[in-house]
Amino acid sequence: MAAARRIASSLLACSSSYSSPALVLSLLRQGSASRVLRGVSTASLIEEPIHPPVQVNYTQLLINGDFVDSASGKTFPTLDPRTGEVIAHVAEGDAEDINRAVIAARKAFDEGPWPKMTGYERSCILNRFADLIEKHNDEIAALESWDSGKPYQQSYRSEIPTVARLMRYYAGWADKIHGLIVPADSQHHVQVLHEPIGVAGQIIPWNFPLLMYAWKVGPALACGNTIVLKTAEQTPLSALYVSKLLLEAGLPAGVLNVISGFGPTAGAAIASHMDVDKLAFTGSTDTGKIVLELSAKSNLKPVTLELGGKSPMIIMDDADIDRAVALAHVALFFNQGQCCSAGSRTFVHERIYDEFVEKAKARALKRIVGDPFKKGVEQGPQIDEEQFSKILRYIKSGIDSGATLVTGGDRIGNKGYYIQPTIFSDVQDEMKIAQDEIFGPVQSILKDLNEVIRRANASRYGLAAGVVTKNIDTANTLMRALRAGSVWINCFDVAGAAIPFGGYKMSGHGRERGIDSLMNYLQVKAVVTPLKEPCLAVNIIRTLTMICPCIL
Repeated sequence: MAAARRIASSLLACSSSYSSPALVLSLLRQGSASRVLRGVSTASLIEEPIHPPVQVNYTQLLINGDFVDSASGKTFPTLDPRTGEVIAHVAEGDAEDINRAVIAARKAFDEGPWPKMTGYERSCILNRFADLIEKHNDEIAALESWDSGKPYQQSYRSEIPTVARLMRYYAGWADKIHGLIVPADSQHHVQVLHEPIGVAGQIIPWNFPLLMYAWKVGPALACGNTIVLKTAEQTPLSALYVSKLLLEAGLPAGVLNVISGFGPTAGAAIASHMDVDKLAFTGSTDTGKIVLELSAKSNLKPVTLELGGKSPMIIMDDADIDRAVALAHVALFFNQGQCCSAGSRTFVHERIYDEFVEKAKARALKRIVGDPFKKGVEQGPQIDEEQFSKILRYIKSGIDSGATLVTGGDRIGNKGYYIQPTIFSDVQDEMKIAQDEIFGPVQSILKDLNEVIRRANASRYGLAAGVVTKNIDTANTLMRALRAGSVWINCFDVAGAAIPFGGYKMSGHGRERGIDSLMNYLQVKAVVTPLKEPCLAVNIIRTLTMICPCIL
């Protein structure tokens, strides 16, 4: 066993750390079948998890500029997905805490300096916040990966820098939000004002905790609003950390309030609160329906929803097959498959289908799964036991319904929430794995592109879609025909601060990012004033018109 341990450890350390069939066979003979599964490198699971290079310092609720215990005194554990063990105990907010936070946010909006500041003053604070995020990038990334299970390099190199970029983007908008002077049909001066909406309630998910934080907090603050934000109960730590930095950057007390807690208590209290003026939610479609219902039953607050997806990835027969395989792999397996826009229905032209499936299998077998703090790891654990078990049930459903299990299909190891990269071929449109949002590392490959537009659109979701083709006419046709909020041509999941993101159909209402996101947090007011002394030119034209209408 010791020899097998050394071999498996060296597997990840070497530059070509993907397991070969010969090495798998060698380890099997040494009694290490549980260490390398179906060719997927799992060497880092053998060792004790790496302790993240960060301390957990903020576990209380943030209300009115102070970190405080919950009113009930309750806490709940946030767990390490690598082991299922407790990272820290976090204050559990409920309806009473939400009310305390809303009172603070309301006072900060009605009486505080934030809405009255110039846009430039707000932009300076947001830019200082971005500076602090960049300064503490390492610690923030460590918290994000520790709490969520995503690879540290993904957090460190991409996601946290993107949070800083988003804050700078919205800082740039803060002093450019303005109204219009519009013509009237009578002698009146008309102004159209864009004003902050008030207290914004925001509920963020666990798959991209800080990115979703930035998508919501950035535009709300740029427009001059105050906020009550609920973190996902699975991933509360990073939002509390960065919120402390935002206070350090100069944000006045009460402008941002952060409550950790559960959906049926804290989340429902935000959605139902009569003094919350606007609600933004990212999560599942089923929960989105509840949020919308609670808003309607309370004060009819406007709601933006970014919900689920079952995005088609369409591979035409003229595509570069190696590039198509690489794109489809990333489109599905990125972030452990826990991505609402994941390309989870891969439609492949029958002429290249068999070759595509074999190459997709080969790429999945090379995917390195393990401790997200281990260098070179591409896939960490799923977020928690509930999601882990749900994914395994979907995999069983795929097998039971007659799809061909190409690779994967099982858990990895006996500790933590690791799942093998899994591929099904011969998937039919009516199967659950082709209809439901699995939210895990399960790729469904469907044959034939006959009626692909109808089939791709035959979903209750409409968040995103991908197309791989060399034909510009094909690309243009599909781009127009696909009913999705984002369509990526020969790429996937390309995002940017200015690129709007959101869904059609049951994938949600409204848009995140870009200029469109600002309108979620603004009220439009028309101000009309009579003109008592119209200009001379207007009087002359009016007089001439009365004398001789034909001159105009």
